[in-house]
Amino acid sequence: MAKKSILITGGAGFIGSHLAERLIQSGEKVIVVDNLVTGNIENIRPLLNHPNFTFLEHNVSEHIEIEDELDWVMHFASPASPIDFKKLAIPILKVGSLGTHNALGLAKEKKAKFFLASTSEVYGDPLIHPQPESYWGNVNPIGPRGVYDESKRFAEAITMAYHREHAIDVRIIRIFNTYGPRMRADDGRVVCNFINQALENKDITIYGDGMQSRSFQYVDDLVKGIIKLMSVTHNEPVNLGNPYEFTMLELAEKVIALTKSKSKIIFLELPEDDPKRRKPDISKAQALLGWEPIVQLEEGLVRTIEFFSHEAARPALKEVTL
Repeated sequence: MAKKSILITGGAGFIGSHLAERLIQSGEKVIVVDNLVTGNIENIRPLLNHPNFTFLEHNVSEHIEIEDELDWVMHFASPASPIDFKKLAIPILKVGSLGTHNALGLAKEKKAKFFLASTSEVYGDPLIHPQPESYWGNVNPIGPRGVYDESKRFAEAITMAYHREHAIDVRIIRIFNTYGPRMRADDGRVVCNFINQALENKDITIYGDGMQSRSFQYVDDLVKGIIKLMSVTHNEPVNLGNPYEFTMLELAEKVIALTKSKSKIIFLELPEDDPKRRKPDISKAQALLGWEPIVQLEEGLVRTIEFFSHEAARPALKEVTL
């Protein structure tokens, strides 16, 4: 069977690098395009000398020029952590709009299939629970999180427009909270924060009263779901997440126990528009893909803690032109 040629934008990032690695292991040809603003070359260093792997440092918000034929364009580029929403607000909006437009244009030019990595953030602070794909969301478009939420909502809209207008075969996943090795130490998301604070025996900071809940999937489960979706024809959004729900206080206590930390828990003011609950309805993924997450929270945390225990400090974010 001929190798597929797959381009991944944002492929040096946390999720993109795991996907690139899995596809290379499966015998595919992979081109990663990343401007390394939040991605890290170390995430893909083991792949750099592989004959089926190519890395192109490029900002996908600018025109993408690729000579090779492509079977898939997979758009995973975007800063995605809470600290980025303020620092990189305009680049986030650009990569969700211009970047998605450019990636779709490339797919159209190459007659390739298109895969969009969207997010559970399109649901905003949800008014129904759990969230099915049919829910349109509760988003504040001008709040601090709006730059990410709305960039992904636009990305979904233009993806479906290209599907309807140009008959591009598209896939859309809405990724719920995902964690694992290769997350940025300065990511600003709760799993990174708790683990790094615990490893350093610093106070663990919980925003709000700790009763807000989340459900986290381990990155390996997510990648399996992505690859399964590539093998079926379904053009509308699919939730990929772990429906096991727990409070932030429970997570902090588990991280302290697993790291044997001396950290204490302190409580800070809840950020604006921070969702109180977030849990996926994965019935579509179960029926369509035969997929559901299998890595339990404690097992995934142990692997992630091991990564951060041995990981050298990540370099600061690159300067970007707004």
